[in-house]
Amino acid sequence: MSDQAPAERRSVTYSYEGPDLRGHAQALRQKREEFLGMGGPERVERQHAQGKLTVRERLDLLFDQGSFTELSLLAHHQGGSPSMQGKFTPADGCVTGIGRIDGRRVAVIAYDFTVMAGSIGMVGELKATRLRELALRERIPVVWLIDSAGARIQEATGSMFARTGDLFREQVHMSGVVPQVAAMMGPGAAGTAYIPGLADFVPMVKGTSHMALGGPPLVKAAVGEEVTAEDMGGSQVHTKVSGVADLEVADDRECLEVVRRYLGYFPSSNQEKPPVVGSEDPPDRRCEELYDIVPANPRQAYDVRRVIAAVADDGDFFPMKPEWAKNLVTGFAHFAGRPAGVVANQPMVLGGALDVNAADKAARLVWLCDAFGLPLVFLMDCPGFLVGSAVEKQGIIRHGAKMLFAVAEATVPKVTVVLRKGYGAGYYVMNGRAYEPDLIVGWPTAEISVMGPEGAVNIIFRKQIEAAGDREAQDAIRNQMVGVVRDQIGAYIAAGWSFLDDLIDPADTRSTIIRGLELGETKKVERPWRKHGVLPV
Repeated sequence: MSDQAPAERRSVTYSYEGPDLRGHAQALRQKREEFLGMGGPERVERQHAQGKLTVRERLDLLFDQGSFTELSLLAHHQGGSPSMQGKFTPADGCVTGIGRIDGRRVAVIAYDFTVMAGSIGMVGELKATRLRELALRERIPVVWLIDSAGARIQEATGSMFARTGDLFREQVHMSGVVPQVAAMMGPGAAGTAYIPGLADFVPMVKGTSHMALGGPPLVKAAVGEEVTAEDMGGSQVHTKVSGVADLEVADDRECLEVVRRYLGYFPSSNQEKPPVVGSEDPPDRRCEELYDIVPANPRQAYDVRRVIAAVADDGDFFPMKPEWAKNLVTGFAHFAGRPAGVVANQPMVLGGALDVNAADKAARLVWLCDAFGLPLVFLMDCPGFLVGSAVEKQGIIRHGAKMLFAVAEATVPKVTVVLRKGYGAGYYVMNGRAYEPDLIVGWPTAEISVMGPEGAVNIIFRKQIEAAGDREAQDAIRNQMVGVVRDQIGAYIAAGWSFLDDLIDPADTRSTIIRGLELGETKKVERPWRKHGVLPV
């Protein structure tokens, strides 16, 4: 070792002439205010002029006051293409974060039309990916507020498109794990049209929302068709014709309110039980109004929505797809505070017979409820499936098989009430005895058979009727035989064989449903192991 003393260390002084920490905090506040201004006053005014709220006004209405935590407010585009130079994209047109609805956490991905028409940019999609990951990890619902022109062409054009598409794969993986809502509050084109296609619940605002795989300019260029966005994919199209959307609402405020109501029926994930709410409606309340609502004559129509209102807590019912496939009513109600899905034949339309759309509508609700543990209540008054060459060409067999598949697969508590008719395969798909109902009961007016008495008589006694001679004699023997067959398919026959658990006074329908749901609370159903079934589509 050297005995020489170490050299003295030099002290170095760095000069700092920037702002102090308070100054940095002030600069941050200014930057945040700038980004919170969205696309600027002009574009905000234009948004209001179209009858739409801004994305931040929507979030204020969606979430409990003061509960929203925004992520990546200061994100903006990082595009290097000439077309993106000088563009200011606060939050990159995609507001993401987590808030609370009725105290429960919910993730949101909300597109801001004031920023480049809410188009999906690369940074905005990175933010959305982050939210989807959080929602799946934390097991909380996801709500999309869609007001978007679709993919941002300025960034997506070119081979870099090869890396995209993970958003839809991730949506599929979340399906049945956490509730997914896609609220259409403006345009949804191409990419932002597939989001509702994969979501569980899709409300649309009348007059301002529309969705299509290609907008009018693309359609004109591709197929030469001139069509408006409203005519091609407005709320009337998708709630009444295509069945893609679930509800048409009047404005943004109503849209956000129905989103809150919808989520109130569901648990935050498939690992939780559905939320039970308080109810002052007595569970043993008699429903004597049913005596007047439902005619004893099986050929006379009535509105089954009045039956649902009579038996549900406080008469409250949340319909799903009410303007599509109107021969079947589906939706949600509470029974003694317990949420349940309701599937009910509607005699006012097609006599309550099932067609391809009604079968799809039922399968959709059954799968949705089964995924999240909501019990199912079936109100049966079904003359069967429609028959004839027209429906066969539409694929009635595979559509009916889809409904059959869904009902047979469901393992949640199920209660079936046969109000009047349960004929043929209509009896099966409306959760007949073979489909594991925890309770199946009938009214005294219930008729269960492979077909209605009129059809059976025309087939079984055809020769005797034809041999009777003139029309009057034929009608007399036909009416006589119809009476004979009707006696053989009445409710007391099925109850006598114990194929119905009980016959009930119609006024006791509410209390019977509630007891049935209580019976199914501990239901356990074992199925053979499989990766998944092969769905009839």
